[in-house]
Amino acid sequence: MIQRDKEWYSQFVRDSVSRIREITGESRAIVGISGGVDSAVAAALVHKAIGGRLIPVMIDNGLLRLGEVELVVSCFAGLGINLRVVDASSRFLARLAGVADPEAKRKIIGEEFVRVFEEEAAKYQDVRFLVQGTIKSDVVESGSQAEGSEDDKPRLVKSHHNVGGLPEDIGFELLEPLRDLYKEEVRLVGEALGLPRDLIYRHPFPGPGLAVRVLGEVTREKLDILRKAQAVLDREIIEAGWYDKLWQYFCILPNVRTVGVKQGGRTYGHLIAIRAVLSTDAMQAEWARIPHDLLARIAKKITEEVPQVNRVVYDITSKPPGTIEWE
Repeated sequence: MIQRDKEWYSQFVRDSVSRIREITGESRAIVGISGGVDSAVAAALVHKAIGGRLIPVMIDNGLLRLGEVELVVSCFAGLGINLRVVDASSRFLARLAGVADPEAKRKIIGEEFVRVFEEEAAKYQDVRFLVQGTIKSDVVESGSQAEGSEDDKPRLVKSHHNVGGLPEDIGFELLEPLRDLYKEEVRLVGEALGLPRDLIYRHPFPGPGLAVRVLGEVTREKLDILRKAQAVLDREIIEAGWYDKLWQYFCILPNVRTVGVKQGGRTYGHLIAIRAVLSTDAMQAEWARIPHDLLARIAKKITEEVPQVNRVVYDITSKPPGTIEWE
C-alpha cells in the first residue's frame, strides 16, 4: 500500500465528489448499507456529492450480527443520513435453503440484494446508479484487475462486475468510488469525511454476511447459534483490550457435530471455530497470538452461554495458504 499524507485523502474526497456529480448529473443513486466500513465510507462520499438524491437502504437479509441493524441505523442518524430498513430475511433464507456450496451462496445473495434494490428503486424516479463499497483487494482477488497491471487508472462506473456475485442483468450502472483503495486507505478517506472513529475502525465484515461463516446449508437455527457465540467473543475480546490489536476476529460454525460432556451427561453438539488475524490490507494475514488464558476464557464462556455448543477450536492458519474467511 502506498503511503500518502492526510492532504492526499482530503484531495481524494474533493476529486471524487466532483467526478460523482459529473457522472450522476441529476440522477438518483441507491446504496446498500451493511454496517461494514467500505459501504459506510462509499455512502458518505456519495451523499456528500449528491445529498438527498442518494437513497440509503439497509437490507436485513437475516445474515447480520446480533443488534447490527439498530447499531448501524443509530450511527448513520448521527451523520444526518436516514436509512430505510427493509426486512428481507425470509426471502434470502428461502433462497439459501438446501444450498451448501460457498460460491453458489455468494451468487444467490448478490443476486437477491440487487433484486431488492431494484424493487426499492422502483419506488422513486430516475434511480440510475447502484453504489458499491468495492475496494482494491476485492478487485484483485476476484481476478477482475490483476495486481500491477497496466490498467491502473481509476474506474468509477461499470455496467457490471464479478465482485460479490452480482448478476449480469442488473438494472443499474455501478458507482464504485473506492475501488482503487485498500482498506486502510478507505479508513483514512472516512476520517477526511469526518466519520466517527467507532464506525470507520470497525473490523471488516463480509458482504454475504454470516452465510460464509455458517459452513454448509444456512438455517435460522445455525445463524442463531453463531450470533450468540459471536456476541460472547465480542464481549471477551473488547473487555480484554484486544479489539484494536486485531485486524479481524470472528466465529465460524462448521458443519460438524462433536461428542461432549455437560452437567455430567453426554452431548452431541456443535463446534465453534474462532479466527483472529493481523493484517494491513487483507491481501496477506498472520494468525493472531491471542494469550492462552484469554482463549481458555472465551471457550469456557461460549460453551456455557450457548447450550448447543460443546467444543471450541482456534484457527492458526495464515493467509496464504488459507483465506481470512473460511468460505
